[in-house]
Amino acid sequence: MSKEFGAVQVELTEVNGGSDKVGTVTDQLDMDRVGKTPVLRRNFRLVSILGFTAVLMCTWEAILFTASYILPNGGLAGMVWMYVVTLTGFGLAILSMAEMASMAPTSGGQYHWVSEFSPRSYQKFLSYITGWLCVLGWQVNICSGSYLVGTQLQGIILLNNPNYVAEAWHVTLMIIAVASVCIIFNTFFARKLPLIEGLILIIHVFGFFAILIPLWALAPLQPAKAVFTEFVNEYDWPTQGVGLLVGIVGPMYSLLGPDSAVHMAEEIRDASRVLPLGMMWTLVVNGLTGLIMVITFAFVIPNLTIAASPKYVYSYIDTFYAATGSRVGASIMTALITLLCLCSTMSAVATASRQMFAFARDKGLPFSDFLCQIRPGWDIPLNALLVSFVITSLLSLINLGSLVALNAILSLTVGAILSSYLISISCVALRKIRRDRPLPPTRWSLGRAGLPINIGAVLFLIVVYVFTFFPLGNNPTVATMNWSSAMYGGTVIVAIVYYHMYGKHVYDGPVVLCKQDF
Repeated sequence: MSKEFGAVQVELTEVNGGSDKVGTVTDQLDMDRVGKTPVLRRNFRLVSILGFTAVLMCTWEAILFTASYILPNGGLAGMVWMYVVTLTGFGLAILSMAEMASMAPTSGGQYHWVSEFSPRSYQKFLSYITGWLCVLGWQVNICSGSYLVGTQLQGIILLNNPNYVAEAWHVTLMIIAVASVCIIFNTFFARKLPLIEGLILIIHVFGFFAILIPLWALAPLQPAKAVFTEFVNEYDWPTQGVGLLVGIVGPMYSLLGPDSAVHMAEEIRDASRVLPLGMMWTLVVNGLTGLIMVITFAFVIPNLTIAASPKYVYSYIDTFYAATGSRVGASIMTALITLLCLCSTMSAVATASRQMFAFARDKGLPFSDFLCQIRPGWDIPLNALLVSFVITSLLSLINLGSLVALNAILSLTVGAILSSYLISISCVALRKIRRDRPLPPTRWSLGRAGLPINIGAVLFLIVVYVFTFFPLGNNPTVATMNWSSAMYGGTVIVAIVYYHMYGKHVYDGPVVLCKQDF
């Protein structure tokens, strides 16, 4: 046999002809150790889960539509170097999560790791709050992705019809329409999702070159000095460093979401090996293409004015049009990115529903028995999917009353998901420092470098977490204030109140089912 559990070896072969739900012998052992029964089909392999995560993160694409966060607060040089800083720091977090994913490959992800790795006296409460933050972050992420697709479609319309007047209700309907398409793909085409993700990965890679080559060939270029050495502080922050840290939300958003693969863990064959490998390859593929794209965009963007007030909704659409001089060419390039954002939202729907299903399975949410049901014959958490659609539709209605409020809710994505990363990595780092209990065996280990990597990740995440809630500019007005901090705090307060009133009586955390005989 071939998987190490102490001195025991287990062969990575199919079980009794290979049940779609049971997976390999190792998958059985992993599920048995965490006390869970397989109920989802294990039809993802390395390439399909790589496609799933790489497209969900949408790194090189997000570089383009999040440029407005960093350009006014850092200029071209700030955009380039803060991406390098973010890739390095967040790369440590991805390495840390990949190791934990190999220890406990379960759809619960962060809240499960916190429950299993945190000090015993805090396991229940910390795990519960982490689960709520994960639900919040991923549910809002569906609305965020749908909003991006809708507004990019508006940009294409404006590019081709200058007389078009963008109304708030247009975006609301587009959000609901995009979410509907994503739900359809995640229900009726659920069994084909791995194949679809593999095909989208091809589009993700070749689409990168389809955007890159025209920009280098056709666009006038900025001088290298401006791209690599000239920083900007247009929003009058006390120092350039503060401005750069405020703008870090842009590159951070482009790298957010490696845990999406974790929440699909119970649908991955040979998960404890494939899952960390998929996360690592995603870091390599997306990190490298993102770096090339951020340097390219810094060279080809005509000026910083369009970052603050683009004519066609996003500065990258203005840049495409300036580079090609063709509305058709710019529309096709924008449509490609919009398509990939749609595919990213499809993956976000799958991730959010699995995370909600897992947390409900452990009695962490209201109506848990309903949310954790797996519909016979469908082999997907259908109720969680439908509830995710309802939540997205309700969030989209906020746009009718206040775009500021909607943007504040959408910015919660970064803060909430980062919180779950920070708590879970801190717990495993503390466990390594204290050495009071052994960690579960892992097939993908950071070895002796693990603790320094964990500590580096925690320090980086703390800094980013703080600046996530800053407004984009100094001396904000009511309209330009980042209200996500109030929404985040409100959600945490609701979670704490619900925990003390009801949650603590039914939620024990997944650790109570875990076997500790290693």
